[in-house]
Amino acid sequence: MKEINKVCVSESRLVREFIELTALDSPSFGERKMADCLAAKLRELGFAVEEDRAWEKALSEEGIVPEGQKEAGRSDRAGNLYGFLQGTIPGQPVLFSAHMDTVEPSKGKKAFLEPDGTIHSDGTTVLGADDVAGLVEILEGIRAVLESGNPHRDIEVLFPIAEELYTVGTSSMTEEEFGKIRAKEAYVPDMSGMPGTAANRAPSLISFRATVTGRASHAGFEPEKGIHAIQAAAEAVTKIKMGHIDEETTCNIGVIQGGSGTNIVPEECTAEGEIRSYVHEKALACLDRVTEIFRQTAESFGASADVRYTVHLHAYETGMESVPVRRFRRVCRSLGLTGDITSTFGGSDNNTFAEHGIEGLVLSCGMYQAHSVKEYTRTADLAAGAKLIAGLILDSE
Repeated sequence: MKEINKVCVSESRLVREFIELTALDSPSFGERKMADCLAAKLRELGFAVEEDRAWEKALSEEGIVPEGQKEAGRSDRAGNLYGFLQGTIPGQPVLFSAHMDTVEPSKGKKAFLEPDGTIHSDGTTVLGADDVAGLVEILEGIRAVLESGNPHRDIEVLFPIAEELYTVGTSSMTEEEFGKIRAKEAYVPDMSGMPGTAANRAPSLISFRATVTGRASHAGFEPEKGIHAIQAAAEAVTKIKMGHIDEETTCNIGVIQGGSGTNIVPEECTAEGEIRSYVHEKALACLDRVTEIFRQTAESFGASADVRYTVHLHAYETGMESVPVRRFRRVCRSLGLTGDITSTFGGSDNNTFAEHGIEGLVLSCGMYQAHSVKEYTRTADLAAGAKLIAGLILDSE
């Protein structure tokens, strides 16, 4: 483990690259500039690089692409970026992954570096540390290893598109495309907090849309001939337990829409929500309860209910005795980091990796207040994250 401490990362290079990448507009399904830039950087490091056509599959699926991106030209589209670097010693390959897209508002992002090392936007856009922090830490960690001349095992990287839309990029990959990935061990720097903490557990996430259909009539002249869809949907909502269903499961309805005029008994009302659980079967059971409540309540009004759902993420837990956990803790000890293992109630591309038999951890990478215009990072955190990546490459125990 002594060689890990001798590997040097360049904080100034990290900051320059962070500012360079955050300046690129890279909304979900608009990652072309980011993909081209990253592909060039990987090739400079000696990687063989491939790009799939995940965006084509996503475009063919209803409701996946955001309204603002539907009419964007093909020149803005990109696929998932995969890179492979041959190792200089035998050993199991290691996979690093950070997504290329950012949430809105993101157009015209500009990073500002403060004297104390804090980096933030101008306050009108997100910074993009989610997940540019992960991207630059991976790139700098790999550079540091190569510059050190230390022997290393095979390195793979996967930079997906559209992670912010429930991991659409990796979820669009075929079995054949996943079959190209040699690694069975993955690290995904895509979590808030100081480097040195990792999540080994994440939930299933199911979104649903309930459509209650009644009967329209004039609200003034003959309201008794109508079946009030909003009233039926509202009563169903009051019967559904929300918030924490138990310690491992939550349910929420966040959007209700219905009606076409104040003088019309509404014929239709929709309610949209989500369910999360660390146990996939519990998430499905909660969905069954929600569905039954909507149907029974609607029928009691003489209406009908149709519930459609999408399973975006499957729950996983990487064992405490697994290779990724033991390696992560060992490297953290060597670097003087905490090595804490925790859970996250958010999803990431690691959920998809777990579905395909790749054990992994989601790493804190020094991003703070993500998904807001107050987002920031710190140069010291970027450097610590890059050293951690280098250590994970070099650790061979």
